[in-house]
Amino acid sequence: MRIAVLDDYQHVAHRYADWQALGAEVEFLHAHLAGTEEVVAALGEADVVVAMRERTPFPRERLARLPKLRLLVTTGMANASIDLEAARELGITVCGTQSPVSATPELTWGLILSLVRQIPAESAGMRAGEWQHTVGGDLDGRVLGVVGLGRLGARVAAIGRAFGMRALAWSENLDAEHARSLGTEPVGKQELFATADVVTVHYKLSPRSAGLVGAAELSWMRPSAYLVNTSRGPLVDTTALVAALHEGRIAGAGLDVYDTEPLPADHPVRTAPRTILTPHLGYVTEGTYEVFYGQAAEAVRAWARGTPVRVLAG
Repeated sequence: MRIAVLDDYQHVAHRYADWQALGAEVEFLHAHLAGTEEVVAALGEADVVVAMRERTPFPRERLARLPKLRLLVTTGMANASIDLEAARELGITVCGTQSPVSATPELTWGLILSLVRQIPAESAGMRAGEWQHTVGGDLDGRVLGVVGLGRLGARVAAIGRAFGMRALAWSENLDAEHARSLGTEPVGKQELFATADVVTVHYKLSPRSAGLVGAAELSWMRPSAYLVNTSRGPLVDTTALVAALHEGRIAGAGLDVYDTEPLPADHPVRTAPRTILTPHLGYVTEGTYEVFYGQAAEAVRAWARGTPVRVLAG
């Protein structure tokens, strides 16, 4: 059995599971596979592929060109970039892993604090021999707008309340009573964007939610407000966001996710002003990798025994 583990950027996947115990040939791929031809060339001999989130899409065309592939394991229990119907028709089992809830909210608050207190700029100033050249903002008494109140959004809202913030919440099908039970105020979309000092996005990506934050939503925000996205890049209209930043219509943005990942070197987001950018680190922690890779190896063992676990069905 040949196993390919994708997008091992940090060269660490081998540390987080007992791959040798599988009795298989395991190849860790450290560079991203971009086009279909590259994917087919690299994975043509693989019986099992372990994919990292939605990083490498597996539409019908690609799956059909991987005739040896029998098991596809994705980290997380949902992956919009895998055609589950095609996989089923082609006899490919697709399994997932659990996702710890703490890592992404923690990074979200790292971005929020960095934006509001201008930590990266002050750190750079210290290294350049400077001393105190910005005046930071406050969180206590300010308003946090949470777009999407699932597990991650609820955790972010709870942390915001601990900072003394008033938490607003909106989603297309938000249960108002549930929102109140979590200590947040359910409001309309425009009210959230117009009122919040910090808007943070925690929404599931789908064809309906792509562009959820566009030119209209950004126009509702105040010039002193910040936008943070640690969910999925396409939820935010990148062109509209870059324009808003260049024109000073919002105070800044903290981004961990992008339309194209890895982010191209010449992407306009890289040169947009008042931004803090991280390379999709929301899930990249020791604890998360222990779950992701440990359960991926477990999924391979279970499948090999004929009793697959955490099977994803379209």
